[in-house]
Amino acid sequence: MWDILEESGPKKAILVAVLLPERDEAEVRRSLDELRRLASTLGLSVVGEMTQKRSRLHPGHVLGEGKIADLKAMVAAKDADLVVVDHEISPSQLRNLENATLAEALDRTGVIIEIFHRHARSRAAKAQVEMVRLQYLAPRLRELGAGKGERQRASGVSRTAGESRLELDRRKIRDRIAELHLELTHLTNERSHRRDRRRELNRVSLVGYTNAGKSTLMRALTGSDVYVADKLFATLDTTVRVIPGTSPRLLASDTVGFIENLPHGLVESFKSTLDEAAQASLLAHVVDAADPAYLRHLQVTEEVLREIGAGDIPRLLILNKVDQLDAERIAELARQHPEALFISAHDTEDAHAVRARFIEFFTRGLVETEIRLGWQEQGRRAALVERCQLLEEHYDENGLVLRLRAPADLVG
Repeated sequence: MWDILEESGPKKAILVAVLLPERDEAEVRRSLDELRRLASTLGLSVVGEMTQKRSRLHPGHVLGEGKIADLKAMVAAKDADLVVVDHEISPSQLRNLENATLAEALDRTGVIIEIFHRHARSRAAKAQVEMVRLQYLAPRLRELGAGKGERQRASGVSRTAGESRLELDRRKIRDRIAELHLELTHLTNERSHRRDRRRELNRVSLVGYTNAGKSTLMRALTGSDVYVADKLFATLDTTVRVIPGTSPRLLASDTVGFIENLPHGLVESFKSTLDEAAQASLLAHVVDAADPAYLRHLQVTEEVLREIGAGDIPRLLILNKVDQLDAERIAELARQHPEALFISAHDTEDAHAVRARFIEFFTRGLVETEIRLGWQEQGRRAALVERCQLLEEHYDENGLVLRLRAPADLVG
C-alpha cells in the first residue's frame, strides 16, 4: 500500500477530513494543517482538500456518496496520485475509497508509520517500526487474483497444499512479527542493563511534541552530533549524553517526539525506548512557542507521559523558538506560564541558562560534608565526584580530603 511512495517523481495528494460532532472546525483545521506537514515530510505535494460534516464516518467510503463523486472529480482535475484521510479507517474503507476515486489511499496512521519507517536508523528503532508496520499491514493485505479462486499447487516449496497467496503472506507476516518480538526483547534487556548502570546518576530527559526543537537543544547542551532536521519525527532513537562541566555529573536524553493521535501500536512499541523518560529525575518539556497550537501540543505530551508512567516526574517547561516571536507575544506567554524558561535552542546563552536550571534542580537538598580517602581508596574518588558537587580537594599525610555537597543518603 506504500508502494506508490517508493516510485520516482513527485506525488500529488488530496487531504480528506470529516467534521465529526466531537471535533469543531478549529480542531479539524489544526489537524489538517498537521496532516499537510506530515504529507510534506513524505515528499508529497498537497494539491487539494475536502471536508464533510457528518455524525460519523461513512461505513463504506468515509465520505457520503455526493462528496465521493466530488472527490473523484477533484482527483481527476488535479491529477492526484493519493487521497490522504485524516482519520484511522478500516481496510474495507481504504479499499472502497481507492475503488471509488481511482487513486491510492492512505489514512493518518499509515502516513505516520511510513514516516517512522523512513526515519528509523538504529537497529532497535528499525525493528520497532517494522513490527508496527507489519501489524498495520496484515489486515490490509489484498489477495492477488482472489476473484479467480487462485490456489497454490501442492508442489510449491514455500506454501502448503491449497494455501492461497493471501494466506502465505499472512503466515510470513506472523513469522516475521514473532522474530522481531524476540529481537526487541533482547534489545530491551540490553537497554535495561545500561539504564541500571546509570540508575544512581542524575538524569534529565527532553520530551515534547515532534519538531519542538529537542534535538537542537540536546546538541547545544552536550555538544553531541545528534541528528537535527526541520521535519516531523526526525528523532526516533533515544540518545543519552553527558552534559559537560556539570557537578554532580548530569546525563541528558533526547526522546522520540509525540503527536496528536499517535498510533497506539507505535506508543506500545516505543515504550521500552521511552522508559528513559519514565525513569528520569527531571523532564524538560520542550514546546514550540511559535506554533499557534502550542497549548494542544502541551496537552498531548502530558497525555502520552501519563500513558508511559511518567506523569508524576517533576517538569521544567521550556518554551523554545522565542526568536520567532515579538516582545508582546513573549510577555503574554510569560504571564500565562510564569514558571517557564524562554529560550531559542540556537542561542548559546540560552543553552547555558537551561544547563544552569538543571544544575540548580539537582543540587537542591545536597548536604555539605568532608570525606577522607586513604591511599588505598583513591579509586573511589571518581564515583564520588560523579554523584556529588566537588567544592575542594587536597592531600594530607593520610590521603585525599574531599569537601563535597552530596545527597543525604550518600553522606550517611
